[in-house]
Amino acid sequence: MYSKINILISILLLFILANCQKESPVNTSYQPVPLTIDIPANFPPIIHPDDNPLTEEGVELGRHLFWENKLSGNNSIACANCHLPQYAFSDPNKFSIGIHGDSGKRNSMVLQNLAWSENFFWDGRSLTLEEQILITILDSVEMDETWSNFLSEIRYDNNYRDLFYKAFGTLQPDSTHAAKALAQFVRTMVSTNSKYDRYLRQEATLSQEESAGLASFNDLNGGDCFHCHGGILGTDNSFKNNGLDELPMDSGRGLVTGLESDNFKFKVPSIRNIEYSAPYMHDGRFNTLDELINFYSTGIHSNSPNIDPLIEFASQGGVQLNPQERTELKAFLLTFSDPDFINNPKFSNPF
Repeated sequence: MYSKINILISILLLFILANCQKESPVNTSYQPVPLTIDIPANFPPIIHPDDNPLTEEGVELGRHLFWENKLSGNNSIACANCHLPQYAFSDPNKFSIGIHGDSGKRNSMVLQNLAWSENFFWDGRSLTLEEQILITILDSVEMDETWSNFLSEIRYDNNYRDLFYKAFGTLQPDSTHAAKALAQFVRTMVSTNSKYDRYLRQEATLSQEESAGLASFNDLNGGDCFHCHGGILGTDNSFKNNGLDELPMDSGRGLVTGLESDNFKFKVPSIRNIEYSAPYMHDGRFNTLDELINFYSTGIHSNSPNIDPLIEFASQGGVQLNPQERTELKAFLLTFSDPDFINNPKFSNPF
């Protein structure tokens, strides 16, 4: 009997010791290093939330979480599955497919230059990136995971224990820590080195066709694109109805604000990296850039409720660009492609 008791005690001690070892941080130093994003002088300054400054450790944790399948309910997909680098961190499918095989209702938005953005999603229902991240993980159509379950899954993962401790100085992270880290990582996803950027810095020259497209882009009697997509960011971050449908089905911004005047309005996406981010519009209806340009030339529905008044040629169906002008405008839009951005190793899968 005595020997059996000793054996049981020994086993119990070994079990306790093993668990204590699992819960020990790999590295208990908490000295996060502030991180500054290097941006050109012609970009506006980045203003980060006071309670979530960028750090090297926070960004590295966020990078791991961005590619982590355990953030989905059945461990099958990560954020990166619907925001793929080669597509400017968007989805080449019209609608993304969640873990249960369900299709979303809107096209996956591009993740780029969001450090200068606010009011996230197509309808702007989240005020901050952190809030947007918290919502996405819980969405039953998308990731369908609970934060408590995810954190339970990684509780004894020494790599994550080390990453969370280095980033936030805690061995008991919660959903807020995870969302902050992911937000930090996404805010570093900055695209500033397209041909157009180099042209503005006098490091590149536009072709004759591209120059003609630039002129049309900024011409009220040409492409007339600058009202919504002018400026260095390629978007004014507003919400507009651009006349996609005479009888729209998706109320867009109006579902969030409850205002009839906001019905059928959606966030204006940036034209940066537009070459990579098809399909286009909130419902992914246009598969090619040519289709998109054709719509603004002849396909606008002028009777669409709450159509934006800046679409000045809606009454005639659009700006009526001829084939050559459409080709020129397309050539200019392609100068916003930034291969360095979509191939940046800092955004790649760390696993």
